[in-house]
Amino acid sequence: MTGLVIFGGLRRIANITDKIVPVMALLYLGVGIVIVAMNIENVPGMVVAIVRDAFTPNSVTGAAVGTVILLGVKRGMFSNEAGLGSAPNAGASAAVTHPVKQGLVQSLGVYFDTMIVCSITAFIILSATPDLRGAGEGIALTQNAMINNLGPWAGVLLAVIIFLLAFSSILGNYYYGQSNIEFITGENRVALTTYRVLALLAVLGGALASASLVWTIADQIMGVMALINLIALALLSGVAFKMLKSYTDQYRRGEDPIFTVEEFAPKGDVSFWQDEEQVTGYPPKGAPARRR
Repeated sequence: MTGLVIFGGLRRIANITDKIVPVMALLYLGVGIVIVAMNIENVPGMVVAIVRDAFTPNSVTGAAVGTVILLGVKRGMFSNEAGLGSAPNAGASAAVTHPVKQGLVQSLGVYFDTMIVCSITAFIILSATPDLRGAGEGIALTQNAMINNLGPWAGVLLAVIIFLLAFSSILGNYYYGQSNIEFITGENRVALTTYRVLALLAVLGGALASASLVWTIADQIMGVMALINLIALALLSGVAFKMLKSYTDQYRRGEDPIFTVEEFAPKGDVSFWQDEEQVTGYPPKGAPARRR
């Protein structure tokens, strides 16, 4: 199915997925709230267990704490992509009047993913399964909690949700790579086709390989991505702070912040931003550019 979409044969699948995935995410949140409500009597004990196990001496001393923190950071980065530099490929395609608006929305996505979606998963497991001994691990924990509270159909629902989220994630990450391949090669057809074939082989390999191997490879690749991105962030920090100041100054004056190329272009070089309309979608075609 991934091959049919990325080679352009069935774009409708991608369009349908884009519409279904937000509904599935909201449905998952709704199911989670229902399960927590059904086990409301376990919530006080759940909160106590979270606080107790997080701050007791046994949990904050010894080598195990380093392992837990490391695993949490790796899985958190995999979930919300904070610091990897991948999500901005999608955010940059939005037409807004100021790039800082893109950045603020992107940062909000990290909090939504981590504080809401990931937290509701933990609440489902802990409220429905007070004793985790012998309850399984990984996705089986969530699946068992949902089935025990809502019935067998909940397991099917979770499988559908996971499939749609995974499929949309594959397409999203493919798009990130394609955008960069087209930028680097000037939309060279051979390079693009090669990338598509390699992407399909990666999907096939990930489906056939063991979960531990897939996680290990993903962790290594994410480390390289984060290193490259953090270096780029350090080099571009001066421009980023200037943009943030421009945005906040205009916002405090009660204006809709407008990006102006000349304000940020070093020594008159605007080639990397091209023209203002392409960057921000402002001004509309046929209208004069608004300058401050």
